[in-house]
Amino acid sequence: MIIVLMGVSGSGKSSVGTRLAQKLPYKFIEGDDYHSTSAKHKMSQGTPLNDNDRFKWLQNVTTSFKLWENSNGLVISCSALKKRYRSVLRAPGHPITFVHLQGECPLIQERLEQRTGHFFNPALLDDQYNQLEPLSSDESGFTVSVDQSIDLVVAEILASLNHYLL
Repeated sequence: MIIVLMGVSGSGKSSVGTRLAQKLPYKFIEGDDYHSTSAKHKMSQGTPLNDNDRFKWLQNVTTSFKLWENSNGLVISCSALKKRYRSVLRAPGHPITFVHLQGECPLIQERLEQRTGHFFNPALLDDQYNQLEPLSSDESGFTVSVDQSIDLVVAEILASLNHYLL
């Protein structure tokens, strides 16, 4: 199984993903590693990515799916903000469950302001919320609130996966 942790920057995709992958145990893939240098530069300068930037990135992320064949499963951090972006991730035909890590803007803004060493410019948060399309009923996945500790978020994901996959 491939689990894609989606949501705006600062929602905890990497932190939750690392912990979730350890618990399952699955391999963790950091989606940010698949951004081009130019895309990272754009974001660090406060310039939002356009659809062309995002589609190239999403196609790069799908190359990591080959790792799934040699593991129990994958947990991937990837914003996947729009339904059509999630369609790109589903295109290779692997079983994917999306977990939308959802948080209110003030909480996420606070997290971004405290974060150091990341290329994402907090000035882009409003653009990400404007781009965000929550999971629809025809998509495989569920939403988890991130207004709790990482341990509780992971526990909720694990419980939901168990319920969801039964």
